[in-house]
Amino acid sequence: MSFQPRSAARSAARSAVLRLTVLRTRLGHGRHARPRLVRRPALPWPDPYAVFRGPHRRKAVSATVAGAALLGVAVAAVPGSAVAQTVRPTTPGSSAFSTAHEAAPFDNSVQVTAARPYRPAAGWKDLQLAVTVAGNLAPATPAAPRPAPPAQPAAATPPDWSAPVPGARISYLFGTPDTGYAAGYHTGVDFAVDAGTPVHAVGAATVVSAAWDGAYGKEVVLRLADGRFAQYAHLSRLDVAPGQRVGAGQLVGASGSTGNSTGPHLHFEIRTVDTYGAVVDPVRYLTAHGVDDL
Repeated sequence: MSFQPRSAARSAARSAVLRLTVLRTRLGHGRHARPRLVRRPALPWPDPYAVFRGPHRRKAVSATVAGAALLGVAVAAVPGSAVAQTVRPTTPGSSAFSTAHEAAPFDNSVQVTAARPYRPAAGWKDLQLAVTVAGNLAPATPAAPRPAPPAQPAAATPPDWSAPVPGARISYLFGTPDTGYAAGYHTGVDFAVDAGTPVHAVGAATVVSAAWDGAYGKEVVLRLADGRFAQYAHLSRLDVAPGQRVGAGQLVGASGSTGNSTGPHLHFEIRTVDTYGAVVDPVRYLTAHGVDDL
């Protein structure tokens, strides 16, 4: 049995491994079983894809993906692109979104009815904006004068004199002889009116009495401004009191048939003094003061 030197044994083992590796490669079972059929031609510049081979391959791929993402964001922010969005305010507190870029709605001018300089409220002393007149604004026209309100009728001036019962028919004249009266004649004038008919003061006066007076029944006596006395007899109601001041046409009572009376009527006298028989013609007296509705 022969012994080979240790170095020779090692060389023989290496040659055997090499032959086995070559054999496995040819049979397609080796780690390098994908032989390169076409050799890559040599390039006159550095290979740009070389960075994807070797130990820096993962870092290069990550950097490429990040760059593509940044590029997409930049493209999206470019005005006019299909993905750009602009916010268009509509009402305070809300916004509307559109997919197309829009121009600013404010054109840096103010629309008024007449051109004049405009100074911004921010206090820019050196800047004044041109003010334009809106074409859709009609020129200001003076307002049509309002028609004057219809004149209110003046308050009716109270009459100076009035009939005791305006428009009433006279049924018994003053001065008619009649032995039934103590004076021998009718001392007043009788107006044919129903009971309850309003009776008015014939002029400005002061109430002397308003009470029952025997044959005259319920009676009112007024002292007129000229010192004469107006007497209303046979009343059904008294509407004034002694000492009260009244004006022409003011209500003093209502007609009736109290006292010595044969039916509803107003017995009216004008006296010079407040005494029976000191009388004048009532119709002539009132007519002289302008009363014409007797």
